[in-house]
Amino acid sequence: MDLNQENRDKDQPRSSILYKYIDINGAIMMLYYSNLQFTNATKLNDPFDCHPALIDFTNVPPEKSKGWGKELIEELVSHRHQRYREKNWVCCLSKAFDSLLMWSYYNNHKGVCIGLNIEKVVEYLNSSLGMMVSNSGHEVQYCDIIEKPDYFKSQADLFYYQMCTKGKAWEHEKEVRMFIYDPSPRCMSLLPDQNDEDGAIDEKEVRAFPKIGGECFECIYLSANIKEQDKGEIITLARKLNPDIKIYQMEINPNAFRLDTRQL
Repeated sequence: MDLNQENRDKDQPRSSILYKYIDINGAIMMLYYSNLQFTNATKLNDPFDCHPALIDFTNVPPEKSKGWGKELIEELVSHRHQRYREKNWVCCLSKAFDSLLMWSYYNNHKGVCIGLNIEKVVEYLNSSLGMMVSNSGHEVQYCDIIEKPDYFKSQADLFYYQMCTKGKAWEHEKEVRMFIYDPSPRCMSLLPDQNDEDGAIDEKEVRAFPKIGGECFECIYLSANIKEQDKGEIITLARKLNPDIKIYQMEINPNAFRLDTRQL
């Protein structure tokens, strides 16, 4: 698994601003604590996401199976990629702030979309946060059919193929991802509604929340149906965090199925 970014210019997002769609409670926590949320790859909302089944491990060359057996070699290499999924925490961002679908199923048009300056964010995401940190955005690739690369023949970086390949149905998300592999306990935290009263909590349910600086928060878009009370709280928190932050109100365009913006 190679997380060295020096030769990954093609994976860099074209814009330095990426967007996080989030509900009101999540936005309040994000602005108050000035952090980013990373979720375990097994807990994303697409069951195919980051799954090792995206890769073909079955074509074991004869020279690699001598003394071990084809089935054992296949099991060993596929298990490695299963572990990649289980030990990897993902931050999902978008290149778009005005997607009707994203506003609908992430916030029901009542939340916010936070614009982050990724060039500033990366200064805070370093190797102290985990075993490996991929702090530059990797664009998700979308496809109609799973054309599985051959593990034993492919020249592709199969870690990133596994972590950044999704079905065409998700293409509207225009997603860009960052990763923390095996995050440090110091940046891990339970969500507000989680507790261990009923027993131990699965470590995969725990999120990573690395802290970033207020200058990373470039702009905020308030949803078209945001409640006035929520709007006031978000604006107050945002301007306290970064006095120079730009704040926009999303508005329904009366003549087209799109959202317009008005700077506040």
